[in-house]
Amino acid sequence: MMIQTMGLTFLANVDLLDYSGPAWSPYLVGALIGGLSMLTFYFSNKPLGASTAYARVAGMLGNLTAPQHTSRLKYFRDNPPKVGWELMLVLGVMFGAFIAAWSGGELTGRLLPLMWQERFGADSGLLRVVVAFLGGGLMALGARMAGGCTSGHGISGTLQLAVGSWIAAICFFIGGIVTAMLMFA
Repeated sequence: MMIQTMGLTFLANVDLLDYSGPAWSPYLVGALIGGLSMLTFYFSNKPLGASTAYARVAGMLGNLTAPQHTSRLKYFRDNPPKVGWELMLVLGVMFGAFIAAWSGGELTGRLLPLMWQERFGADSGLLRVVVAFLGGGLMALGARMAGGCTSGHGISGTLQLAVGSWIAAICFFIGGIVTAMLMFA
């Protein structure tokens, strides 16, 4: 049953835990992320986060294409571009996502999920790619402006009870909900 209020549509009487497809236990995944965060603090004395990896990759690409310009940038003088644990974390996340999709039987090889096709059509592959890159670029920009990404604020910052991280995490959820409702309602 659909409920509409203030122009927004919600599903009523839907059991969110009744998922018909294969999925990993959210409790197990949460415990593993908590363990990873604890180990990250213990071994590196730094919070878990991924946005620094993208800045480092940008610096490495800058060193390849415009080394003089890159060496003049204050950020890269203070933080020399190198392969660090943050980059390895991002690579591990991509590898882990592949393993999760493969082991869960959800590795489809499709560019367009069925939900996307129902909303935007089966011939909307270019739109999907443009939206994905635009959204990724905006998230990277926002993460650098906010001093951290969803994992940095949402996991490590909230774990440390940082008020700014709690505000950021709440805003992540609000932004995700609004975006999903605009795209799929």
